[in-house]
Amino acid sequence: MPTDDGVGLVQAQTLHFDQPLSLECDATLPAYDLAYETYGSLNADASNAILICHALSGDHHAAGRYSPEDRKPGWWDNCIGPGRPIDTNRYFVVCSNNLGGCGGSTGPASTNPATSRPWGPDFPMVTVGDWVRSQARLAAALGISCWHAVIGGSLGGMQALEWSIRYPDRIRRAVVVAAAPKLSAQNIAFNEIARHAIRSDPRFHDGRYLEHDAVPGVGLRLARMLGHITYLSDDGMRARFGRDRRADQARFNFDVEFEIESYLRYQGESFVNRFDANTYLLMTKALDYFDPAQAAGDDLAAALAPASARFLVVAFSSDWRFSPKRSREIVQALLANKKQVSYLEIESDFGHDAFLMPIPLYHRALSGFLEAPA
Repeated sequence: MPTDDGVGLVQAQTLHFDQPLSLECDATLPAYDLAYETYGSLNADASNAILICHALSGDHHAAGRYSPEDRKPGWWDNCIGPGRPIDTNRYFVVCSNNLGGCGGSTGPASTNPATSRPWGPDFPMVTVGDWVRSQARLAAALGISCWHAVIGGSLGGMQALEWSIRYPDRIRRAVVVAAAPKLSAQNIAFNEIARHAIRSDPRFHDGRYLEHDAVPGVGLRLARMLGHITYLSDDGMRARFGRDRRADQARFNFDVEFEIESYLRYQGESFVNRFDANTYLLMTKALDYFDPAQAAGDDLAAALAPASARFLVVAFSSDWRFSPKRSREIVQALLANKKQVSYLEIESDFGHDAFLMPIPLYHRALSGFLEAPA
């Protein structure tokens, strides 16, 4: 049965890697750190390990709290814990902060050993493939030769897909939620507007804002506000906010009047306080570059041919950023290869953010898939 406190108090860990990592951009990281958290216990034959891959603005803190005073648990706390869909009584769960992140893994805010200054804009471009290769090294260091499952939503789902292609013998199940085999032109456009907002901020200083003791807060707030709109649905926004005002009468100025304005400004401000601008640029570019079919003559079925995992692909009806049509492209490519795949499309008004929500059908499907024989 689920427990109210989930996994309880947790502690982040950091693993240092001295082995250089050659990146797809032709640069090399001579050494790097990966921050990660684990929940549950690894069994004797290391067969119960599950990797959680985070989305664009996520990190390794997927569940639990760092102290009893923490008001907010990890980003997927409703799904991870004793008796929950990803049951920590059964599974050993690992979530790492992606390279280039700002949650403790080596990234633009880290010190560049060659200069003793923050990497800033000199940090190399990273890709989904680079993340997966670094995660594979983390798995080896933890004594995990094969994942029971690799699970991710949005950009995390792209990582799960990449795992199934790159390391087919090291993953038994892949859960791809609210994702796509590559970004649409519209999605790339949204990302470019967000990046332009950040880079146009006078306090960006060509990416060297840390050396100027500055934060490009205006640009980062705008980027987050724009992104957050795309994560919601029209129906969901109407149901939650409508045209509700904070006061009965119009004030005829540019102050916050509508509840949706207040919500977006809050989201933007809180994001500035926890996220690094250069990391946001890197993460959105990694989204743009992801396209496993490109190396296979733009044939997604051919790209997925090496995969041997069993798949669960989940989409949400109101998600227009990563629509169900994009998930069905993945399903069709898998079926063309006679792969084992289950597809679930869930009615929801939550938009793209539905993958984070405790929707009962979604949770039952995830739990059943993980428990079923591979």
